[in-house]
Amino acid sequence: MTKLGILEGSLRRASLSRAAGRAAAGLVPEGMQAVALPNPGTLPLFNQDVLDEGMPDAVGAFIAAVQGVDALLIVTPEYNWSIPGGLKNAIDWLSRKTPSPLAHKPVAIWSVSPGLLGGARVHEGLRNTLLSQDMRVMAKPEVQIAGAKGKLDVDAGRVTNPDTEAFLRGHLSGFATFCNAWGGA
Repeated sequence: MTKLGILEGSLRRASLSRAAGRAAAGLVPEGMQAVALPNPGTLPLFNQDVLDEGMPDAVGAFIAAVQGVDALLIVTPEYNWSIPGGLKNAIDWLSRKTPSPLAHKPVAIWSVSPGLLGGARVHEGLRNTLLSQDMRVMAKPEVQIAGAKGKLDVDAGRVTNPDTEAFLRGHLSGFATFCNAWGGA
């Protein structure tokens, strides 16, 4: 059983990407179990001075949760053509743990946006950051949920568009195969 940790890139409770992340839990194939990771908004801003005084409890719990999964699905919006600050902060905290809880873990990215590009510009920068952590990034197919307001029910955390749901199920099935190919999941 591959334990898939779902990491949200948005801090907003009524976020489209958080809705897609919650929906992903019901779309995983047999042999995969989805686990919601703590939201990055629970973490303090990374500061080496804070770390020098000791690992904050929220960060320790976040690291333990990431260590407890075999693979990651990051579901995120795009902010200013790049990675949301809260998500980048979470990765920065994870990068300070030795051994790294991210190293050699398979990871897939879903971007979500009400706009026409679906958050496409977040992929490149996020992939580069994840590769710097020695993660195994599934780069294709890219998942960009454009026009997400018409495809997701934020309150219910589910996909309402049948074509989008079928595509996401297929992507997760392909990701399960990708995870198994790396032998770690």
